[in-house]
Amino acid sequence: MPDKPQHVELTPEDIKSLLERIKPAVSESDYEIIKVMADTIEALSQVLDQKATSIKRLLNLLFGQKSEKKNKVFNDPEDDADSENGDNSDDGTGLKDGDSPKDEADPKDGNPPPKPGHGRNGVSAYTGADTVSVSHESLKHGDPCPECPRGKVYRLKVPEKLIRIKGSPPLTGTIYELEKLRCNLCGQIFTATPPEDMGTRKHDETVAVSIALLKYANGVPFYRLQQFQAMMGVPVPASTQWGIVEPLGLEAKGPYLELLKQSAQGKLFHIDDTTGKILSLMKEGETENGRKGIFTTGVISKMDDRQAVLYLTGRNHAGENLKALLENRVSGLSPPQLMCDALSRNSSKDLDVIMENCLTHARRYFVDVAPSFPEECRFVIEILAKVYHNDQIAKDQNMSPEERLAFHQAESKPLMDDLYCWLNKQLDEKLVEPNSGLGKAIQYMLNHWEALSRFLEVPGAPLDNNICERALKKAILHRKNSLFYKTEYGALIGDIFMSLIQTCAMNGENPYEYLLAIHKNPELVKANPENWLPWNYRQNLNSQP
Repeated sequence: MPDKPQHVELTPEDIKSLLERIKPAVSESDYEIIKVMADTIEALSQVLDQKATSIKRLLNLLFGQKSEKKNKVFNDPEDDADSENGDNSDDGTGLKDGDSPKDEADPKDGNPPPKPGHGRNGVSAYTGADTVSVSHESLKHGDPCPECPRGKVYRLKVPEKLIRIKGSPPLTGTIYELEKLRCNLCGQIFTATPPEDMGTRKHDETVAVSIALLKYANGVPFYRLQQFQAMMGVPVPASTQWGIVEPLGLEAKGPYLELLKQSAQGKLFHIDDTTGKILSLMKEGETENGRKGIFTTGVISKMDDRQAVLYLTGRNHAGENLKALLENRVSGLSPPQLMCDALSRNSSKDLDVIMENCLTHARRYFVDVAPSFPEECRFVIEILAKVYHNDQIAKDQNMSPEERLAFHQAESKPLMDDLYCWLNKQLDEKLVEPNSGLGKAIQYMLNHWEALSRFLEVPGAPLDNNICERALKKAILHRKNSLFYKTEYGALIGDIFMSLIQTCAMNGENPYEYLLAIHKNPELVKANPENWLPWNYRQNLNSQP
């Protein structure tokens, strides 16, 4: 059996130099054969590099991207500077707001407080927990101190706080046993009056809200909740769940349409697509124009002091959905900024926007080929790391858009200029094969350089589209668990819930309280949906008699 061939790293320059050295030592015919063999090996290496990149992308799609951090890409040692010098006094230590849980580490005892990410929360984090006040068993405010003869005890403003958590099914039930009495002479039956707080419906308003949050915010499909509820002894069939949640979706349709209208006035849009599944459209097959694709578009509209998150599922791709959304834009407004990756379907004809492309998306091409071109990719990734560091400084110092622009022009523009010159040099001087993975990554960045560097020209222009990609993960989570929508109507209900829930989360509102307010005030919501958006519904709710 032949020995395993020795692995030798050769660059295109090394191969060219080798051919020049052996040319005088062999005949012309032998030289041509050797040259063809060398060219073949080089071409095969490029193909293998591209295949390896494609396989890596496929594995990332199937099993998720492990990490794109620089130290993970290049196997550099971990940099713990941030964690060591960062603020570890977050609420997770349980030592804020008067909290003193007994099971936490005490710095006074020589045990340092846990670092952020330890998974434990202080009492103040449990905003949805019930509070029970417990009085002292033998003392009250103003009593003499039992330990000294002259002192008196006074109530402290901050009590000792303990948290106890109990498990229960997501949907709980209560059986009311109403006593019944019967006259032994006339046979008349007398039944106890139900409690006033019992309500008249089997499923009260909170049930619909809980089901909607479980399914459309956390990806728990109806059938899975049905199984869990049955195991916990409070059965709620999947068909019943849809019957409970559908009316709430219709009540929320008005605020959703108003959200679309107001979102069209935004100054900055983030958009992206992911695949969607609607059985009725899949059964129809191709449309008249030959389109088979089904998409869920994520749109984030940033207005002056608020943000809206929109989900749109159907045949249209992101560019078409944005074009339809901007038809509601008031005439006379300046063109909005549009952040997306450079995919053609993220734009549409006649879109009057300031186009901005995702720098992280361009960086990812270099991450993919880093194993084959480590030094070149390290150069690009480290420059972009400095640019992102500058952007983080601007965020930490709470700079205005104009101040941030001036800061980037002073600190990041020289870095980007150096990168632009380096990218052109690689192709102009033929230091990189254009058809290699690295060559294609360089060409992508150069082809879209103007849109990728827009943050150096436009105040408030973001560096990347990460915020939209994170929002789309909610739609992906729903698709992975529930698999599909049965009809376009079901997809609309899903879009309504996910849009309103994620808009609440983006603006710091409680989605449970918001949807519950809509469900309890359907007539008011229907009459004035513009007053029942996540950022203004509390004002109208508090003004109700």
